[in-house]
Amino acid sequence: MSVARDITKMGVLYIVATPIGNLNDISSRAIETLNRVDIIASEDTRVTREVVGKFGIRVPLISFFEHNEEKRIPELIARLEKGENIALVSDAGTPLISDPGYHLVKEAAARDIRIVPIPGPSAVMAALSVAGLPTDRFTFVGFLPRKSSKRKKELQQLADLAHTLVIFESPHRLLKTLQDMNEVMGERTVVLCRELTKKFEEVLRGFPSELLKSLADRKIKGEITLIVAGKTDGKREQLIPPFC
Repeated sequence: MSVARDITKMGVLYIVATPIGNLNDISSRAIETLNRVDIIASEDTRVTREVVGKFGIRVPLISFFEHNEEKRIPELIARLEKGENIALVSDAGTPLISDPGYHLVKEAAARDIRIVPIPGPSAVMAALSVAGLPTDRFTFVGFLPRKSSKRKKELQQLADLAHTLVIFESPHRLLKTLQDMNEVMGERTVVLCRELTKKFEEVLRGFPSELLKSLADRKIKGEITLIVAGKTDGKREQLIPPFC
């Protein structure tokens, strides 16, 4: 015999967006939420500790990342069902966007636990807003495969899409990705957004071959988001001129 649960007595799972670089980008609602929850589940407690420290938030932190997610979920669900409120944060930006959390949210939803988004910074939205490429429709790709053969295969699958692509990439794989992109996709505009909202923020525009030349002698650091133009049909010109 099943026992009915009073969902009004259960806690709330808050999905809280945090800054992608500049700590002043945090919203007042995010600060308020982080201050009043019972615990903060953080992808990287070292990074989150800097954020909460700046705003005087003294709520306990618990680690929640890819390699302990399966173990943590039953514990967090149990706490929510006992009435505790929990905030989920990633190391930067909006949780679940190429970050852990999907399985926790899925399990919470299955148990009728209330899930509340606290929106805010997102590298995807920030990069799209400055790219100068169509944003009426886009595909978020996330990170491409690490191996070149698999990366080229995925790029080939994406090459015929007519809308804008959003790709995350690590600095040490960036040049290899641009090389593969140049080989598979050819001359189409790529907008490289690096260290958005941070001190050394940089936005470069050009074809993959031109960006490769520009970056050849540089040591590349920081978080990178690539905005890639969709395939044109001959009637629609590239909106951004080559890199100069």
